[in-house]
Amino acid sequence: MKIGAHVSTSGGIENAIDRGMEIGCEAIQIFGSSPQSWLFKKISVEKLDVFKSRAKKTGLGPIFLHCIYLINLGNPDPVKVDKGIGSLVNYMELAAGIEAEGIIFHPGSHKGVGFDAILDQTVSSILSVLEDSPNGPFLIIENTAGMGHHIGSEFSEIGRIINRVGSPRVKVCLDTQHTFAAGYDIGSKNGLERAMEEFDREIGLERLVAIHANDSKYKLGAGVDRHENIGEGYIGKRGFENIMSYDAFREVPFFLEVPGFEGNGPDRKNIDILKEIRDQMP
Repeated sequence: MKIGAHVSTSGGIENAIDRGMEIGCEAIQIFGSSPQSWLFKKISVEKLDVFKSRAKKTGLGPIFLHCIYLINLGNPDPVKVDKGIGSLVNYMELAAGIEAEGIIFHPGSHKGVGFDAILDQTVSSILSVLEDSPNGPFLIIENTAGMGHHIGSEFSEIGRIINRVGSPRVKVCLDTQHTFAAGYDIGSKNGLERAMEEFDREIGLERLVAIHANDSKYKLGAGVDRHENIGEGYIGKRGFENIMSYDAFREVPFFLEVPGFEGNGPDRKNIDILKEIRDQMP
């Protein structure tokens, strides 16, 4: 089990390696572009080579890309759906260029029409991305908290998408805060067991390739996507002890997306808390 975090690429993608090392990361997640913009600038081969060289030298990995927040494969506007597909393809190409494991994305919102109404369109869009992308990286669906009609807060919805797509290249990232906000009590041992039994039944634990380790600012089932530092939220440190000791998670990398104890994003203190929990596991 490797402990990592989402780190900034400010000043160049290659700088993410150093930033990860500075706070004690063993693996990292990064954006490939501004998360609130459709604009995507291709990165030079030279910069990609520097990134890969630094990653290899430090042993930092695995590496994941997190996609932009504008993607909504269930959008009723076909122009925006096409933009989302194009953005995912760009990210898949970048992932191949830096030898990342894959790209993590939020599937989007049904905007009130219901999941069933946008299922076909979502599946078709994912198939288009896979067809136009390099074979190496995984296309990874992240579960959601359920805010704003977002799809993927229920494991059954993700499972239905994956089963329809029918590709081994589609994987899943489990966000602890989103899971908790969606009503799965993963902070308790019994709640975690029940949640993961459902995950395995609906999706398959073999699809799980990354965990976003975030405490929750709001109570169980609140349906609100708000992350908190480890031990300062409603999941709590004890909850993360239960989560990290779960057998199926032992080989899965954990990535922090927390506000940080000084408000500057994931930091060494949060990473050290997770490492301490890991190191005390039997």
